[in-house]
Amino acid sequence: MTIDESLLAHAENMELFACAYAGTGHLPLDALESRGVAVTNASGVHGPNIAEHVVGAMLTFTRKFLRAGRQQSRREWRHFQAHELQGSTVTVVGLGAIGQAIVERLDGFGVETVGVRYSPEKGGPTDEVVGFDDLHDALVRTDYLVLACPLTDDTRGLLDAAAFDTLPSHAVLVNIARGKVVETDALVSALRGNHIRGAALDVTRPGTPAGGPPLWTFENVLITPHMAGHTPEYYSRLADIVAENVAHVTEASSYDDLRNQVQ
Repeated sequence: MTIDESLLAHAENMELFACAYAGTGHLPLDALESRGVAVTNASGVHGPNIAEHVVGAMLTFTRKFLRAGRQQSRREWRHFQAHELQGSTVTVVGLGAIGQAIVERLDGFGVETVGVRYSPEKGGPTDEVVGFDDLHDALVRTDYLVLACPLTDDTRGLLDAAAFDTLPSHAVLVNIARGKVVETDALVSALRGNHIRGAALDVTRPGTPAGGPPLWTFENVLITPHMAGHTPEYYSRLADIVAENVAHVTEASSYDDLRNQVQ
């Protein structure tokens, strides 16, 4: 959703724009700044819900729930071998609020965690933090790869054919970032060639039977329609941010030092 800059001319008294998303790339920030409008985002409100989605996706592949569902639909009682999450290495690309929430919820599963971020010197909650220059060194020892980074010029197509070649064949991809962080053709090739064990995709366009990437057809792909962050509690957390900022403005008579202030 974008905001037409011409609409701002009708909001003469607006002093605060509380964005309902973590990203603000769709906003006319320069125009808002020129009008003296403070802008806040919803950073942090996605953490608990998306982190639970990621853990659920990982357990789905670890315990082979996709296969269990197929067997149940056929009323087929046949034993199969599942695995354990414990002892796995989970690489999380992006250590913002969502990435950190994911790592926190993995703490009790006995996994090793590797964080990948632009500024590794800042550290993070993972057992190890590396920069994007060392991405392939992290991928080669990854069992579960979680993408939780923003879409930028640097991350667009980050997971290309070379990255899938580097990942172990038993690795699972979980993408809750943006679809374009992954090169779809490279992903399809990796799945077809059994170069990865599977993928959980919340932010992809899987195509239709008439055309497009055939991701619908893979039994080792879990597709959700960009709903990892959609829970009723999301709006409660968003309202808490707005209420806190309104209270601050009332008490301080200032639009500076707001929570999640972008500008």
